[in-house]
Amino acid sequence: MNAIIAYFSTIPSSHRSLILVGGITIFWLIENAFPLFNFTYKKWHHASINIFLTFTTIVVNFCLAFILLKAADWTIATHFGILQWLPQMPLWLYMIIGLLLLDLIGAYLVHLVEHKTKLLWRFHLIHHTDIWIDTTSANRHHPGESVIRFTFTTLGILIVGSPMWMVFLYQTLSVVATQFNHANISLPKKVDTILSYFIVSPDMHKVHHHHVLPYTDSNYGNIFSVWDRIFGTFMTLPKEEIIYGIDTHTKPEEHNQLQNLLKIPFQKPRSTKNK
Repeated sequence: MNAIIAYFSTIPSSHRSLILVGGITIFWLIENAFPLFNFTYKKWHHASINIFLTFTTIVVNFCLAFILLKAADWTIATHFGILQWLPQMPLWLYMIIGLLLLDLIGAYLVHLVEHKTKLLWRFHLIHHTDIWIDTTSANRHHPGESVIRFTFTTLGILIVGSPMWMVFLYQTLSVVATQFNHANISLPKKVDTILSYFIVSPDMHKVHHHHVLPYTDSNYGNIFSVWDRIFGTFMTLPKEEIIYGIDTHTKPEEHNQLQNLLKIPFQKPRSTKNK
């Protein structure tokens, strides 16, 4: 445990970048070998759009990272936040509680709010326009949504009272988890089901990308599946029945053109069966 804390307390930016790139590369190779769906699409064009949006997410988080550092340092200095108020406990339990709570606020809650709030949905919509979900889709976020998610992560740090090493650990696990559960991979049904009791598995998250309600408004989690189960937003759907995308943006120029994707939050909202 002490080694984990020491590493994530001073994790170099180069290591974080390597984890991001390495994860995409590994899952890219796996999904090519064991695909869930055999997409007929220009994979490199699709990837270039998603990787560009991933890059904008990195830039947003890099530029605002000092806010996370200040927030984490403040909670420790003032003994503010849930972790600071809990009685002394084993370090491993302290870490698990912290990660669970950060995931609740920084992933589940913000995702739920984005779906339930019309203004925020217009930014999150870009993520749901993707009709070819693969590992590059993981961070297909509009720069505006990256700011929204960053805000909730900061809120999570303040409420949880997490030290910076835990924040770095959470962000690392979050990156790998989202690459994994978006990957176009086919796991044995039993394996996926068992995983879904603990973490968000690929089949579990793919349900969230189904194009119609109520499935779109389900399975909001990113790392841990427990929050969907506790709050009643967990749903299943046979993977053979899943259709990706959103009914307001079915044309290629709407969902597969970067320039239009960046403009979507500022375009006139369209009526949809989904929202």
